[in-house]
Amino acid sequence: MALNAANKLDIIKDFQLSETDTGSPEVQIALLSARIDYLTQHFNSHKKDHHSRRGLVKIVNQRRKLLDYIKRKNAERYQTIISRLGLRR
Repeated sequence: MALNAANKLDIIKDFQLSETDTGSPEVQIALLSARIDYLTQHFNSHKKDHHSRRGLVKIVNQRRKLLDYIKRKNAERYQTIISRLGLRR
């Protein structure tokens, strides 16, 4: 399932810190994780789609940078977002 506007709104509502929050690192990481999940499923049926694979690598790196930022600023928030998204690290 592609990441459409309704799905994005659901993700934003789940991870926002306040009523008007749409750009906090938690929200950004959650949206990037949803895109990563979608692209990972996409590659199961489109193994030779190397252009999209390059985009996936960029998204993964962007999420890693945001996670490192949260870890530097507040370790408790980092642990919370990792556990809520089910990420390994």
